[in-house]
Amino acid sequence: MRQNPSFAMTDIAELRRVIAGNPWATLVGRDADGMTASHYPVLLDPGREDLTVVGHVGRPDDLVLGLGQPEQELLMIFQGPHGYVSPGWYGDVPAVPTWNYVAVHLSGVPEILDTRANLKVLDDLVEHFERRFPSPRGMWTPPNDEAFISRLEAGTIGFRLTPTRVTAKRKLSQNKTDDVIENVILELSQDEAYPNPALVTEMQRAHDARLAARGSKAPRT
Repeated sequence: MRQNPSFAMTDIAELRRVIAGNPWATLVGRDADGMTASHYPVLLDPGREDLTVVGHVGRPDDLVLGLGQPEQELLMIFQGPHGYVSPGWYGDVPAVPTWNYVAVHLSGVPEILDTRANLKVLDDLVEHFERRFPSPRGMWTPPNDEAFISRLEAGTIGFRLTPTRVTAKRKLSQNKTDDVIENVILELSQDEAYPNPALVTEMQRAHDARLAARGSKAPRT
């Protein structure tokens, strides 16, 4: 992803927020036949405060992604809220359509986890998504037993990735004037053709931060 200084995201807390809120990641690697993309849930490493993430892939995705190969990088893509922006929302000025979005790319050589660490990652993934239910089922909840979990773990490869390259972009109309940004937020809030409450929330957050940096109070839409 080509970086644009006007849209760059560099704050670690904000990057962690985007990753945590969008755990369904695209993993891009390569083997002798070329590049392959796979899709898996990924979590921030609970033992770290940086951008280290943990996850797993099912065999044989580890081979086609090149996991475990010396110096073989893995690219991980986290896609945040995104959506269409009509030129009609800019007012009576020359304009073309665009697409607003938030995305984080992490690259690095992943560490392959041993059985114990991989089981911890699998357990954390289940707990992370199950905890929203009134009666969550853990990975070890019966009728799951140790033999079943052992077979399950053997079909996966766990990994930890501490990125050596990070590219993150928040393209949310920051190159427009305040009144245009506020109108885009308003249109996205009420438009019937392209309703996008998640993008509205992200745009409002970025706009509030921009106004706060200038010492202003953001008007609510």
